[in-house]
Amino acid sequence: MTDAPLWTPKLAASGGSLYLRIAAAIEDDITAGRLRPGDRLPSQRALADALGIDMTTVTRAYAEGRRRQVLDAVTGRGSFIAARPDADAAPLDLAMILPPRPRGLALGDLIRRGLDDVLTRSDPDALMSYHPGAGLEAEKAAGAVWLNPALGDVTPDRIAVASGAQAALTATLATLAAPGDTVLCEALTYPGLIGAAQALGLKLEGIAMTADGVAADALDEAAARTGARLVCLTPTMQNPTAAVTPVTQRIAIAEILRRRGLTLIEDDPYAPLLRHPLPAIAALAPAQVWHIATLSKCLTPGLRTAFVAAPDAEAARRLTVTLRAFTQSPAPLMTALAARWIRSGAATDLRDAVREEAEARQALARRILPPGGGAHDSGLHIWQTLPPHWDRAALIAMARAEGLGLMPSDIFAVDPRAAPDAVRLALGAIPDRARLKTALQTLAALIAKTA
Repeated sequence: MTDAPLWTPKLAASGGSLYLRIAAAIEDDITAGRLRPGDRLPSQRALADALGIDMTTVTRAYAEGRRRQVLDAVTGRGSFIAARPDADAAPLDLAMILPPRPRGLALGDLIRRGLDDVLTRSDPDALMSYHPGAGLEAEKAAGAVWLNPALGDVTPDRIAVASGAQAALTATLATLAAPGDTVLCEALTYPGLIGAAQALGLKLEGIAMTADGVAADALDEAAARTGARLVCLTPTMQNPTAAVTPVTQRIAIAEILRRRGLTLIEDDPYAPLLRHPLPAIAALAPAQVWHIATLSKCLTPGLRTAFVAAPDAEAARRLTVTLRAFTQSPAPLMTALAARWIRSGAATDLRDAVREEAEARQALARRILPPGGGAHDSGLHIWQTLPPHWDRAALIAMARAEGLGLMPSDIFAVDPRAAPDAVRLALGAIPDRARLKTALQTLAALIAKTA
């Protein structure tokens, strides 16, 4: 059998090794419809000759395509575009916020190189044992480097390392509040905060939001009305609304924190995805703010590593006691790998690749979904408001019947009775853009239906 008409990839000028750019080009052409399930790709030698490259590079590219489940190989016949999953496949997950699979980097290679470096420089027995405290000094120093774009210079003695943002958030709440205390937060907020508050016996008071998040005067009014002393906000790519609080409002919020003697927990998982960093509120009012930054959303959740910048060294020691009671210690192997990636620059490379893929997915969503949603160009999720004729529960049910997983607004509402008709869409969990495109087209068709 002869090859089909020669397909040649349109390669990105940058974005990692050549074989990865070829694999990414295959995915791009599947998304665009230029390659369809069952299409046969050129032989490895034919494509190598057409591109003027070594055949080994094409072999690696096709192997990467098989790993990404977009290519099938048939012995003696060649490589073909894989069939799309059938109706019995797992639902198309638009519910879970995950960083999308980076297309310009081979994550497996990055992990292997990082672990080789860690094992070369560390005692394996120590990596498999408990560590006292909340992170080793080298890990805290790496955390200070990671936080620098948003916080400026932070001394390592102010940093605690936690096994993920949820553990960090719960421990910080437990350190700062007692059962029965009121915590101010966005009226629509991260479900993990709602769950942690319930577990700790805390009362949440939602603050009305604008398109820019919580306004300083709304925070001032809520603090005066409730007498609350503790606040928890996500000022960058807020979950679920994707709002980004501008610098002017951050400065105003910092002033209110100082004037009223409030303490802020600044939950900041998405800030590294910004192309132009904004100052964290912790940089504007460091004595009033506990800043939490996880690697789960901008790198990979598998690291299970978060950094907390406390107001001072004594505050960090207090948090360390609580973290130890909750989680004993962060996983030494994962935190060592995270620190190694930060020091070597691999974390920045991975972050950049995640951001690039997130931006491509946001652009895809803008072309497909109806207007009216809240989103950020580099964000991982969209807050999709619904037309007046749609009840969110009905849409969720119809989407589920179509194999789509969505998150309804009720999950995020401090007061579920005030939840708007809206859903949150996460763009990173579906592995490839072709399936994401299908999911978004299905959802757009549902939203467009009349009552």
